Amino acid sequence: MPSITTKRLIPNDSLVLVTGVNGLIASHAADQLMAYGYKVRGTVRSASKNAYLQDLYNGRHGPGRFELVEVPNVAVKGAFDKALEGGVAAVAHVVGSVDLQVQDADKAAEEEIPWQIDFLESCIKAKTVKSFVFTSSAWAAWTPWSQRAVTLDQNSWNTEAVKLARDKHADASEKGMAGFMAMKTLIEQGVWRWVEEKKGQLPFTFNTLLLDTVIGTCLDPKNQGIPSTAGMVHWVWENAHVEVLNMMQPQWMVDCRDAGRLYVGLLCTEPAVDRQRIYAFGDRYSFYQIGEMLKEMYPGHASKMAQVENFGSDHTVVDTTVGKELLSRLGQDGEWRKLKESLADNAKSWLQLEKTGVTDHKHSTIAN
Repeated sequence: MPSITTKRLIPNDSLVLVTGVNGLIASHAADQLMAYGYKVRGTVRSASKNAYLQDLYNGRHGPGRFELVEVPNVAVKGAFDKALEGGVAAVAHVVGSVDLQVQDADKAAEEEIPWQIDFLESCIKAKTVKSFVFTSSAWAAWTPWSQRAVTLDQNSWNTEAVKLARDKHADASEKGMAGFMAMKTLIEQGVWRWVEEKKGQLPFTFNTLLLDTVIGTCLDPKNQGIPSTAGMVHWVWENAHVEVLNMMQPQWMVDCRDAGRLYVGLLCTEPAVDRQRIYAFGDRYSFYQIGEMLKEMYPGHASKMAQVENFGSDHTVVDTTVGKELLSRLGQDGEWRKLKESLADNAKSWLQLEKTGVTDHKHSTIAN
């Protein structure tokens, strides 16, 4: 078991709820929580379709450390009440909309915010939850663009994307991914309004984790495929969805394992972090840079890869001190894994998948 170098906010062997545990990010959050001595209850829409997770985690951490619970419809009032029974001490909440093609950001946010708040209300009613992490997106803070330098802080919101998403005169090519960015902005703002209305009366710590592109190893490629943004890296290899890759400006990435450990640090360690937006930014990248690195790693496959447009480099300034401190508490010397390491591990995952006979890029998906 890796060691936690500070005092534990919740004791070893406490039960932690991880929502959407079959996804790339949540599967690593669960894996890291168990690695640091916690029990995990993971939610999925269908327990039968995700039964492989029990075998996966039993193999990695031994029996009795993981249980699967079905939440078929998160929008139903009290949807997570049963999942919170039995003394859940902390919640890593990862479930949220991943529709990159959202057409009406305001409508999507209006539909999602109520059930997100209902879940938080359920956590209060449970009376056992001591810490809660809400998963947001880096795009809720800003729209990446290599032609400008932006400083991100606690008060950075992507009002630019909200304005563009609401512009009835802008066409789809002008809007790009503004709808998705606006939706994530509005949802996180809505949740923070609820937190602020509680005026410090919440019985648990509350933080939001702003994840930029998450890449790295997939825990079970055969059953998970290459999901989420790790799947987008696979598109470069497969020369797939190049039009989407060419919509992605240079920005930041974080390794799957580092992302998972940030949940552990926020939920389980002291001194408690509370009421903060944490930027999970490990290294700068672009998909052009990823393509060039992959060509160096696998020169025999270079001619088959996507030719991604070169937009230059990211110039965003962001303070990642809190994230590095959290990693340090978990024995990682306060350093993020770099792009090259994460990319190499990402590639090993799809090469492992190809050994099973699967080569279709449809096994690379955005959704968690």
